[in-house]
Amino acid sequence: MNAPVQIARLRSTCPHDCPSCCALDVEVLGPDRIGRVHGAKEQTYTAGVVCAKVARYAERVHHPERLLHPLKRVGPKGSGHFERISWDEALDTIAREFMRAEDEFGAESVWPYHYAGTMGHVMRAGIVRLTNAKKYSRFFSTICVNLAWPGFIAGTGKMAGPDPREMAKADCVVIWGTNAATTQVNVMTHAARARKERCAKIVVVDVYRNATMEQADLALCLRPGTDGALACAVMHVLFRDGFADRAYLERYTDAPAELEAHLATRSPEWAAAITGLPVAEIEEFARLVGTNKRTYFRLGYGFSRSRNGAANMHAATCIAAVTGAWRYEGGGAFHNNTAIFHLDRRLLEAGELLDSNVRALDQSRIGAILCGEPDALEGGPPVKALLVQSTNPASVAPDQNKVRRGFAREDLFVAVHEQFMTETARAADIVLPATMFLEQDDFYSGGGHQYIGLGLKLIEPPGECRSNHDMINGLAERLGVTHRGFAMSPRELIDATLQSSGQGTLADAETKNWLDLQPDFATSHYLDGFAWPDKKFRFKADWPRVPFKSYTPRGPYREMPALPDHWPVIEEANEQHPFRLATSPARNFLNSSFTEGPTSRKRDVRPEVMIHPEDAAEQGIASGDIVMLGNTRGRVRLHARLFDGVQRGVLISEGIFPNDTFIDGQGINVLTGDDSPAPFGGAAVHDNRVWLRRS
Repeated sequence: MNAPVQIARLRSTCPHDCPSCCALDVEVLGPDRIGRVHGAKEQTYTAGVVCAKVARYAERVHHPERLLHPLKRVGPKGSGHFERISWDEALDTIAREFMRAEDEFGAESVWPYHYAGTMGHVMRAGIVRLTNAKKYSRFFSTICVNLAWPGFIAGTGKMAGPDPREMAKADCVVIWGTNAATTQVNVMTHAARARKERCAKIVVVDVYRNATMEQADLALCLRPGTDGALACAVMHVLFRDGFADRAYLERYTDAPAELEAHLATRSPEWAAAITGLPVAEIEEFARLVGTNKRTYFRLGYGFSRSRNGAANMHAATCIAAVTGAWRYEGGGAFHNNTAIFHLDRRLLEAGELLDSNVRALDQSRIGAILCGEPDALEGGPPVKALLVQSTNPASVAPDQNKVRRGFAREDLFVAVHEQFMTETARAADIVLPATMFLEQDDFYSGGGHQYIGLGLKLIEPPGECRSNHDMINGLAERLGVTHRGFAMSPRELIDATLQSSGQGTLADAETKNWLDLQPDFATSHYLDGFAWPDKKFRFKADWPRVPFKSYTPRGPYREMPALPDHWPVIEEANEQHPFRLATSPARNFLNSSFTEGPTSRKRDVRPEVMIHPEDAAEQGIASGDIVMLGNTRGRVRLHARLFDGVQRGVLISEGIFPNDTFIDGQGINVLTGDDSPAPFGGAAVHDNRVWLRRS
């Protein structure tokens, strides 16, 4: 009786939509129960640290409100009235409705809609395999990376950079466009190590004083969407004061003289008027990166939330080329390491069945698509049947009033595979219970680092929960689809994919649970040249030809500046809408995930908007007052929080809180736009002009 309890600690990988994909040690308390989740110490990027959200994952796995059985709607659409049915009845119903839509309107009237509720390659790929096999409308993924990745690739030629662990060897770490303490905690681990061991300086660039900015030696709080102006002014100073590495520029870059001439008028004074930053802070930032050649620019997904995000990202990466920081260990620029993995996804996605003539519908424009706007439908038929998996568009998609109207259509059939009764699930005709990552086999690649990690099944799922893989296979069988991927187990798919990708076998990977794929130093730092035919870093971006997933350019891409600049395409404040609103991530949520957890809801109590005290005083607003925000898309009521960590005229609402936690049931994305920015679409959810008044 007095013997200590032996708790097994088994390895896994975090599945969530975060670049870190942390390596985990999970306390397994029984065949269907876990305890606390820890970061794996042996994996050198995770280094034993995970965010608080994942550490308390037991709250999510064992939550009493998890969906456990298939359900069908028995009340009006959106009423949330359901009754329990069997899996056979649920899948039969979905297959019947899909075939009915296909018979009447063609296969493109069915749209499988999915995203990154799990980052696991097996569980994300099954719905793509079904789409390709049936020639359903394809899914044009835009909501996350499309405004950041092209900006990075425009300079380097591919999406890869220096080993992220090199942050610990930097003399200056610039954390730009990411609240890493909230969303990428491991960045802070390595930056803090550089500060401790090398007395490195930490610079943070963001639009409000957040947890990361509070740890900075130099905190630059600028106006949303003005990062390009800051980058240009920094480079102006680097050239002006002799910090530019002219030998590096001559050998490794395409147009250094043209860039220097272009920047002659982009002075700190010019940038101060655009960014709202003091000239002295811009000068100090430039001196820091100019005198510390080992400067590591860690560039985040904040760039992907603004209409000029691609241009801003490109401008920021150019700084490291002007200083020659790429030459040094602990130097260079990094956003994501996707290009190093070289995963062969043909089996996972039935790539041989892909028909590029089938339309690809824009994820971020789901409201316009479901409302039948012709341009959003790409000239094809209306969407009559929708399958939603691993995402919650009724909460996270832009222009929520359109989204609501679309989901309310009586002629639209909706099936949702989910873990909780989200807003999207409540809008469904059929709801299916989904497993969580510890209840299934999968593997992951961490864009924020260099590891492939395994996440094999550790516990049994509750109730009748089925994995994405099993659910899609069951539906494919009823639809008469055959492909060898549907007949394989997740472990077989992992093994086959690793082998065809040249990464050994599943058995090999299981010996450590992760594979380190970081290229050698010269490759990571582009010492043999950048990934363009002429081997030069490109200051002059050729936007339509940026190699970004073979996507066709869209939006006003012809107006984009070739050389780094401030591109004023953002939703600037005007007389009717004098404030700029950014919807930044909350510390205890991950998009709409974790919002059901008791600890998350205790710490992030209610939706609020941060208002500068002087702006609040002009409006007669006190802390805690109910205020209304509005624009041409809609209006939202929530509580005010006076906060001097923003510039005047800037509002911050952290989230995403569920819509029903707002006073009128209208979530913050009522105010965000669903237009398609250049050069390859996106979701500019931090780029909104609004009016504000006391309610």
